[in-house]
Amino acid sequence: MKTRPAVGGDAAAIAQIYNEGIDDRIATFDTEPRTASDILEWLEAGHPLVVAEDDGEVAAWAVSHPYSGRPIYAGVGDYSVYVARDRRGCGLGRAALAALIAECEARGYWKLLSRIFPQNEASLALARSLGFREVGVYRRHGQLEGEWLDCVIVEILLGAAR
Repeated sequence: MKTRPAVGGDAAAIAQIYNEGIDDRIATFDTEPRTASDILEWLEAGHPLVVAEDDGEVAAWAVSHPYSGRPIYAGVGDYSVYVARDRRGCGLGRAALAALIAECEARGYWKLLSRIFPQNEASLALARSLGFREVGVYRRHGQLEGEWLDCVIVEILLGAAR
């Protein structure tokens, strides 16, 4: 297992893994598949994006998008982490998220946060294992296929804020 910053050649694999997460309906409100072009836009925008490789193949990834466009929140990132369906439970998500934390801290971020569906026990356990704290729950934060879903808010402080 190896982690590294994502490059353009990883875009198709990242999109494929993301689309598995969309299909599973336990990780995102997104319902439209992503393309390699969508991922290339993230890279071109400079978003921290890391991959975890297993046997030389991209098997997991983690990204931080801006929490807000307001300058005061420039050091706060909203993260996502996804693992290929056939590689889940092997520590790849943990490796990818740990690498993202390190990358964001190196870039001067002071906080990472996310919103996780309560039924996504694996993602909640992953966040806890890396020191994220559960801040609270957004009730009925959005609908997925007509069903209201809650989201558990998690955060970790980085750098000087820690």
